[in-house]
Amino acid sequence: MKKILLLTLFCSIGTLLHHEAQAQGFLKKLKDKANKAVDKALDKKVEEKTGIPSDDSTDNTNPSSPSSRKGKPTNRTGEGLKNSTPPDVQAQITDAEKAHTEGNFSDARYAIQQALLGVEIQIGREILASLPATINGMAKDTMENRVVSTQWGWSNLTIQSAYKKGEDQQLNISIGNNSFYSGLVNVYFNNTYIQGNGEQQNVKQVKVKGYKSLIQFDESKGYTLLVPLGQTSLIAFECINFANEQEVMTAASAFDIDGIKKMLGEQ
Repeated sequence: MKKILLLTLFCSIGTLLHHEAQAQGFLKKLKDKANKAVDKALDKKVEEKTGIPSDDSTDNTNPSSPSSRKGKPTNRTGEGLKNSTPPDVQAQITDAEKAHTEGNFSDARYAIQQALLGVEIQIGREILASLPATINGMAKDTMENRVVSTQWGWSNLTIQSAYKKGEDQQLNISIGNNSFYSGLVNVYFNNTYIQGNGEQQNVKQVKVKGYKSLIQFDESKGYTLLVPLGQTSLIAFECINFANEQEVMTAASAFDIDGIKKMLGEQ
């Protein structure tokens, strides 16, 4: 008798849950339809006020149709931007002195900023030239060389290069002179290790040529090695399809880390 009552109770609960799920699905459909209706009404009001049709009112299925031309056009041409010549540091300093003497402080400030930008680009190119041509059988791909300076004042300089072997193995190196990088490393150093399982760690502390560093492994990305150089500088190695941790450490040790630190002006 008790078994029959329990069975009946479970069946009732299952039926209620099934109906509840159906009800929730139905309510979601109603909510979606209501939202679409409200959005359509708002779009119509906007069109009446501004005379500009909304994106939903255009026919995007056929780019050549007249209705698709009523909205914002899609760009299909343009050669893009050409690489600009790095600022002439000495010329910019001369311009800054002249503008300052004339009391044109806005132009003086701009010229000084350009001079600093030119210096940063020179530093970046010097560091790129100092990197080895090959690392563990991987050749440097000079097409991947980049020097990026997003601000002035030695705070947002990034230098990037890549080493490749075949189509699978690759080492990407990024050298950053940015307080954000050092903050990122401090987050790792100030927290406990993340355990992947009982035997392996996802992140752990290591040393590269005497520098306290962090190495991380991700199955989809490979190894990442972070080497802080000072208060605001960092070298990041991204190692794709490396066999093991030791292979990563050997590759990183082949770089002149002390020389890079000196060129960045880190203490």
